[in-house]
Amino acid sequence: MKKILYPAHTRGSADYGWLKANYSFSFANYFDPQRIQFGALRVWNDDTIAAGMGFGKHPHDNMEIVTIPLSGGVLHEDSMGHKGTVMPGEIQVMSAGTGVTHSEFNASNQDSLKLFQIWIFPDRQNVTPRYDQKTIASLLKPNTLTPIVVPRDTAQENQLWIHQNAYFYWGDFDQDINYTFTPSGPGQGIYLMVVEGAASIDQQTLGKRDAMGIWETQKLEISIEANTKILALEVPM
Repeated sequence: MKKILYPAHTRGSADYGWLKANYSFSFANYFDPQRIQFGALRVWNDDTIAAGMGFGKHPHDNMEIVTIPLSGGVLHEDSMGHKGTVMPGEIQVMSAGTGVTHSEFNASNQDSLKLFQIWIFPDRQNVTPRYDQKTIASLLKPNTLTPIVVPRDTAQENQLWIHQNAYFYWGDFDQDINYTFTPSGPGQGIYLMVVEGAASIDQQTLGKRDAMGIWETQKLEISIEANTKILALEVPM
């Protein structure tokens, strides 16, 4: 097994007043040649957006973009004609493909918005842009890592999917547990972040927003404390 530890305090950061951002990988004005990507994972931004503020219309192409609100709502509008709000418990997926413009704003004029935005390199170029949004509560099972975004070819009717052999897993753990995670196949790596709480991997303890990248392993043993939330991505390396 090979691994890289990504402590929360070593992430890039920026404070624009209306936006407080933490960058797991090089983005905007933050650049670290050792943190460009992890396999097909290119961006993992942990943003806090002030009330009524957000990102005006801007373009994307050839990227799979997944937005996960943690608190507050994301007011989304795009050039494909979609307009609406994404709330906690929902996930938004956008395949930029040949090109799309969109805007993202805090839907509240009183409270801040906290979200993860994650970009994955696609496995094919110049696809037709697409948008999807789903509530994931019915998928989640307690004390396990549940797939919430999956590759296109494996998706069931109620699942969000992307153009890549990548899986997003969410876990809510309300008890101490020793958990074994098995990657879907060879050549896959796991980028795991503790959203809240604490977990240990290979005798290394991860706290809130700490992350670890792991690859060249057939299984991953995780010791997870009660009241812990985990988001893990499995991506081609």
